[in-house]
Amino acid sequence: MNRKNLRIAAALALALTAAAVQAQPRTYTLKSCLEEGLLNNYSLRIAKNDEQASRNNATLANAGYLPTLDLSAGYQLDAGTTRSTLRETGQRVTEKNVVDQTVDVGLDLNWTLFDGFNISTNYRQLQLLRQQGELNTRIALEDFVAALAAEYYNFVQQKIRLKNLRYAVQLSKERLRIVEARYHIGSFSRLDYQQAKVDFNADSASYMKQQELLHTSRINLNELMAIEDVDRPVAIHDSLINVDASLDFEALWRATLSVNASLLKASQNTRLAQMDYKKVRSRDYPYLRLNAGYGYTMNKYDVNSYSRRGNLGFSGGLTLGFNIFDGNRRRERRNAALAIENARLQRDELELSLRADLSNLWQAYQNNLEMLKLERQNLVAARDNHEIARERYMLGDLSGIEMREAQKSLLDAEERILTAEYDTKLCEISLLQISGRIMDYLK
Repeated sequence: MNRKNLRIAAALALALTAAAVQAQPRTYTLKSCLEEGLLNNYSLRIAKNDEQASRNNATLANAGYLPTLDLSAGYQLDAGTTRSTLRETGQRVTEKNVVDQTVDVGLDLNWTLFDGFNISTNYRQLQLLRQQGELNTRIALEDFVAALAAEYYNFVQQKIRLKNLRYAVQLSKERLRIVEARYHIGSFSRLDYQQAKVDFNADSASYMKQQELLHTSRINLNELMAIEDVDRPVAIHDSLINVDASLDFEALWRATLSVNASLLKASQNTRLAQMDYKKVRSRDYPYLRLNAGYGYTMNKYDVNSYSRRGNLGFSGGLTLGFNIFDGNRRRERRNAALAIENARLQRDELELSLRADLSNLWQAYQNNLEMLKLERQNLVAARDNHEIARERYMLGDLSGIEMREAQKSLLDAEERILTAEYDTKLCEISLLQISGRIMDYLK
């Protein structure tokens, strides 16, 4: 083989090796799924952009602390007929096509020095809105982590269920093989053979349906991680759903009161309403404004004692005013006070709702933990029963229907324990989200 062929062969080998490596799906843990999703998820990126916008708004200029400075220039032309009467002689003089021109350019500065604490309240309100933007991002992050964790464990659940159904198909296939062999030698009836075939087909259909559910879960997982190829294979590290049985209700409730993002946002809404009330009250105070200008004006006259006149200089002044009556102040003050009361009521209502949600989830969490203990015991018994039934069936001491019942009991026990594990995990995720500890999954 010449050198050219060697290079081609080496290139093909490298390409095949790279393709084989690329074909192997990446193995994910829950933490790695979350890390990739936090970087790519579109909803989170939108929430972060909104947070940046609220941070950009929290400036002194946007609050009104800084003056405005305008540069302006203009040109004006007046053309017409001028009729004048001399005072001394009474003679009338008419001049046609008289053109007067004015050119001006200047800088104008306007600055509100005081307006009844409205500007300072505006600035504090913008700072609070910036903090609320950060809270909104945190809420979006926590919702995302909860959603992805739930889908991750749903994917684990669907894989385990697929494995159980695959085992059921294998058992049904083995039973069909035995029945078919004995049917041909006359030991079993045609009814036994048809029933075994029906059971095998039913288990095969359930297995195929489960493959579809696993595929859907994989698509959802890739979508949450914002993977462009949503149909790509995904391998996960976990093969079991491990639940945390060490949660404490009182600790969860204390954490909810102190760090729950929605509750903190409700408290901020109360402060925002109080600031709106203060802005209405600021109109009870006088205002003081500074205005100043520096510019040049040039006038050109056709009829005047001067043909041109220019003016360059500074102008400035202070304006002190007080709004005595505007007809709406009393109404706006009452409505602002009602808004404060509503914000407080909404915060109290949210706290009560969180307490109710936490209590309900805690009860479901406790019940599921107890169910898990029972179902694990039932699973051991179901496996023993199935093994005994299989041995008797092989010896011909058990009918096909009784064998099917033992097999179904085993599958039902596996399904119940899988459902209990997943439901317990969902309760755990919701409890951690309410208490503001959902980000623990990233540790």
